Amino acid sequence: MREWIVTNGLGGYASLTYQNTNTRKFHGLLISSLNPPAERWVFVSNILDQFQTKKKEYDLKDYKCNFNFDLFPSFSYDINKVKIKKTVFMENGKNTTIIRYKIKTAKPITIIHNPIINSRHFYDVNKHRYLTFDYEVSIDGIKIKPRNIDKTIKISLKDSDFYPLDYWEELYYENDLERNESWVDNNVQIGQFKKTIKKSDEYFLILSTEENININPLEVYLKEKKRKNELIDQANLPSKFNKLVISTDNFIVRKGDGKSIIAGYHWFADWGRDTLISLPGLTLVTKRYNDAKQILRNFSKYLRNGLIPNTFIDKDSTILYNTVDASLWYIDRVYQYLKYTNDRYFLSEIWNSIQSIIESYKNGTDFDIKMDEDFLISHAPGLTWMDIKINDYYPTPRSRKAVEIQALWYNALRIMSNLAQLSGREDPYFDLSEKVKESFNQQYDKQYDVIDTKDISFRPNQIFLVSLDYSMIDEILQNIIVNDVQEKLLTIFGLRTLSPDDPNYKGKYIGDYNKDIAYHNGTVWPWLLGPFIKAFLKVRKYDYASRKYAYNNFLKPMFEVFDEKWDGSINEIFDGDPIYVPRGCISQAWSVAEILRAWVEDINYIPPLNEKIFELPEICI
Repeated sequence: MREWIVTNGLGGYASLTYQNTNTRKFHGLLISSLNPPAERWVFVSNILDQFQTKKKEYDLKDYKCNFNFDLFPSFSYDINKVKIKKTVFMENGKNTTIIRYKIKTAKPITIIHNPIINSRHFYDVNKHRYLTFDYEVSIDGIKIKPRNIDKTIKISLKDSDFYPLDYWEELYYENDLERNESWVDNNVQIGQFKKTIKKSDEYFLILSTEENININPLEVYLKEKKRKNELIDQANLPSKFNKLVISTDNFIVRKGDGKSIIAGYHWFADWGRDTLISLPGLTLVTKRYNDAKQILRNFSKYLRNGLIPNTFIDKDSTILYNTVDASLWYIDRVYQYLKYTNDRYFLSEIWNSIQSIIESYKNGTDFDIKMDEDFLISHAPGLTWMDIKINDYYPTPRSRKAVEIQALWYNALRIMSNLAQLSGREDPYFDLSEKVKESFNQQYDKQYDVIDTKDISFRPNQIFLVSLDYSMIDEILQNIIVNDVQEKLLTIFGLRTLSPDDPNYKGKYIGDYNKDIAYHNGTVWPWLLGPFIKAFLKVRKYDYASRKYAYNNFLKPMFEVFDEKWDGSINEIFDGDPIYVPRGCISQAWSVAEILRAWVEDINYIPPLNEKIFELPEICI
């Protein structure tokens, strides 16, 4: 069943299915971020809505609702001549969810709202009925104090009466059951709000863990609507991009005094690699340049031994550095930012950081990351984007010299050379890049996924030899790679992570095996459409016919599946075999970002404003 999400710019969110049901432990109407953008807790799992006439009681969950998305998700019911429309939104920068109810009725009715309360980290479930609360009823609502955390849940509904219930509500999460995760969760119905409606009316129900909820919800609604429309105006793109532009906003979150990017909803926090791959689509094509700079600056603060963090653990914000590509992506993303802004002051600010990345990779750093005698980058297993680990087992170890790491290494050296020359600095990078190029081409006599181990598993990673700004292979090989990837890996939702003719291929993410084995062994990833589309059009010199073909064949089929109710979210992954069942996170930053970036930059051919300043002749189109 399809799912919706709204977010608050802190990492907190509200999310349920289109029918307003809970099918995951991550679902809920108030998931607060206690240490933005991490430490997310489920406080309100759902609201059960009913209404009563003189003759009958109607439970909304027994009736089909009509889902729609127009800046916010809404749910419409038409039951016995009573029309109810619910619209869900969050106050930006606050752990507050507001539900707007619009009621059309010609007869008096009583509306009943039963909040389902919880208090747990969103990774967990309450397996036992140990959860206890204290609560205090006020004039327009209730304050609930869970005893397992120092937070107060506030529920406000004006002109209503509250009736205590205090009984357990057991929820069963079918998606988690399918994923072989904990799926039974004990919640509490603390009581019900009753509100009499004599004629058509509109009102707001507020859920919050903020200290002060003395707010005008209508003003918050109008302010949030205005903010979203301003994001659309700021992007200044044709209206066909609007839903994706709005979706990008879900991922940009506050972190300390700066900004970061949530990798995906529901369960990811901010990851270095995901942030950097997503950055152009989320912040540059949408013209959120200050956000881009804050994100780049924020990650530079965590640079250690030339490494950008891989992830910040949600429960305690522990920093892990186990990535070989994030730092190389960082250099590329500084470059993309400069191509949009020509911000030379920021280049001066960040120069020592990006220079230290190159030096650390040359001289060696953590996780056996080092430049070998052949000038290529070697690394330990599990450090590329195909990084899944099951206990001590790596399904896709890709250790030593993964192909895209060499592509990123060469690209980073050429960027550094270019920036050094443009800013009047010493340039030791070009000569090294030529040695890398020569060494790589001597060894790359087949389409290897890992160079020195001669791994010929046909995977999408070779596409980065073509898609990055600086390519170290000739045009003949670029065309071969693009054509082979299109033939073997392309689906309507992205690229498969392994060719179906490989014996290790898994066409379904969920099967009679650990799902993590399939994660990078056939599963489709939408974000890979971005570099594929760029590579496809790059080798064709971005001619109009090819750009039209790319839209009609690589993006349009996916958009047609999503239909007009789509909110701009794109799943993390899909099954490798038809019918390509959506899996993983319901909305992934790099899925949304790379689809939008490729559509804008490559297919619509709207390049960065200052691209010509930073181009070298060999990559002119």
